[in-house]
Amino acid sequence: MRITIDATSLLLRSAGVKSYIYYWLRALRQTAGGGNIRAFPLLGKPGALDHDRSMLPPWATYPRLAVLYGVNFFPPALDWAIEGADIFHASNQVHHGPRKARLTATIHDLTCWKLPELHTAANVKADHRFAEQVLKKADGIIAVSEATREDAIDILGLPEERVVTIHSGVADAYFQVPAEQVLTVREDLNLTKPYVLCVGTIEPRKNLDRLLDAWLGMRADLREAFDLVVAGPAGWAGTQTVERLKATPGVRLAGYVPEPFLPALTAGALVFAYPSLYEGFGFPVAQAMAAGVPVLTSNISSLPEVTGRAAELVDPLSVNEIRAGLERLLESEDRREDLAIRAKEKAQSYRWERCARRSMTFFENVMGG
Repeated sequence: MRITIDATSLLLRSAGVKSYIYYWLRALRQTAGGGNIRAFPLLGKPGALDHDRSMLPPWATYPRLAVLYGVNFFPPALDWAIEGADIFHASNQVHHGPRKARLTATIHDLTCWKLPELHTAANVKADHRFAEQVLKKADGIIAVSEATREDAIDILGLPEERVVTIHSGVADAYFQVPAEQVLTVREDLNLTKPYVLCVGTIEPRKNLDRLLDAWLGMRADLREAFDLVVAGPAGWAGTQTVERLKATPGVRLAGYVPEPFLPALTAGALVFAYPSLYEGFGFPVAQAMAAGVPVLTSNISSLPEVTGRAAELVDPLSVNEIRAGLERLLESEDRREDLAIRAKEKAQSYRWERCARRSMTFFENVMGG
C-alpha cells in the first residue's frame, strides 16, 4: 500500500496543521517504512520544524509550490504528480482529488462554519472549497477529535461510517524536559517570576483579550507575584491585542518562540492558560499536559474531550470564570499538583506512534472498502 500525504503546509507559514503534518508524516514513515509513505509536492525528508516559514530554502520551495499551482489549474496533472500512489491524503491546499487513487483527508476543525467571523474571508472560502471538492468526495476522513467528527457529520452531512476519530499526538520532547533547558529558557527570556503561559497565534479565536481582562481583574498581590507570558506571532486581526499586551504591566510578550525552545518554556510554567473560543484538538493544551503543567482551558469544542478530568475548565466567554479559575490554580498548590499528575497520565494517549498505527489501520480499511 503506497500512500502520498499532501504536505504543502510544510512550505507555508502555518501553526497547528503544520505541526500535525510534520510529526504525523514522520511517525507514519517510521511505522510503515519510508518507501510506502511519500509526501506531495515532491517532498523528501523535511528539515527542522519552523512555523514561521517554509522548511525548505527558497530555491527548493518555489518549484514545489509551482507543482501545487499546476495541479490546481489542471486537475489531471495530480495523477502524474502522485503516480503510483494507492491513496492520496489531501489538505485544503489541493482543490481536486485524484482520479486513479483513493482520496482521504484530515479535518481539523469546523471553525469557518461555526465562527466564521473569527477568520478571514479567504480562509472561509478555502475551507468551504475543501469541503465541497475533497471532504464530500473522500473515501475516508480522519477527524482529530470526536467533537470535530460530530461537527463534520452534523454541519457537512458527511456519512458517519466514513469519518474516523484519531487523536493527534504530542512531540516526545514535551514528555521529558530536562531541568537545565527550563533554566536556560527562563534566563534567555529573563523570566524571574513564576509565570502563567499562553501559547498560540495572536488572533481573535484565541480569546486573549478576555484572558487579559481576567488577569487585570485578579487581586493585585497575585499579579505582583506572577507574570503572564504570551508566546506566539501576531496573526489575523491581532494588532490591537498585541498593543494591549505590550502596554500591560506584568505581561511578557515573547513573540514567536522557535519549536526547539517551546517544550522548556511550557514545562517551566506554573499554569498554562488557553481559553480558546474553539479548537479542533488544541495542540498547546495537549503539549502542556504532556509537560505536566496544570491547564486552564475552555469548556467547549474538543477541549473537555482532550483534557478529560485533567484541567480547570471555564466558560471562555466569561471573564469572571477565567479570573476565578486562574486564582484557584495560583492559590492552591494541591490543586496544581493534582491536575499536573492527571494531565501527564492523560497525555500518554497522545503519542504520535499511536496516532500513526491507528492511521495505518484507517488507510487499510479505506483500501479494503
